[in-house]
Amino acid sequence: MSSLRTLVFFATPAHDCSYLPDREATTMFVDPRAHIDKKLYSQLTSLGFRRSGSHYYRPHCESCNACIPVRLNVSDFRPDRGQRRVMKKNSDIECTLVPAAFSESYYRLYANYVELRHKDGDMYPPSREQFTSFLVEGATDSWFVEMRKDGQLIALAALDSLDDGLSAIYTAFDPAFELRSLGTFAILWQIEEARRRQLPYLYLGYWIQQCRKMNYKTRFQPIEALRDGQWRVLETG
Repeated sequence: MSSLRTLVFFATPAHDCSYLPDREATTMFVDPRAHIDKKLYSQLTSLGFRRSGSHYYRPHCESCNACIPVRLNVSDFRPDRGQRRVMKKNSDIECTLVPAAFSESYYRLYANYVELRHKDGDMYPPSREQFTSFLVEGATDSWFVEMRKDGQLIALAALDSLDDGLSAIYTAFDPAFELRSLGTFAILWQIEEARRRQLPYLYLGYWIQQCRKMNYKTRFQPIEALRDGQWRVLETG
């Protein structure tokens, strides 16, 4: 059984940064041969690691620390006016939690979302193999939230259950329903799910101040950031 003390880590060669132009990035990975159970995964997450399929990683750039792990203390969160509007707008959506697994309907939704919204991202071009390696393989207490309107699947959120919270992995939605702000709704649903489970945190991955695509994360307040080994409330003003 692996533990933090026995884990071996590897660093990738420098490569183009996915978020900031004209910068190079280095990523630290946990040895893929290690057995990562829920307890160890929870410990890694509290240290700023993320899961992508069977891989556990965190940025390890020599001259840049722009990627900041963030999480939300769900007991302190109060939705603002805009977030309350999103919840009201989507009160007709049925959300169902199911074990993370491949299905053709999930993939079609995901592929359509990536094709229309994220051609510049790491997930492009989508494929069934890529969907599976990203969202299904390596699952450890991992779940999908099906979001349906009148029976139609319009969004899918992937999340992991940890000892001290939930980890929001990814959300894809039908671009035809963009005005519903389903990405925001998915986070709000996961906040409430963490509360239902009496878990203190929702981990939201990395926040990069200079990256516009990351701005949505700081709309959930008060948000905490991991800096110098300590989680503290992130001052964004």
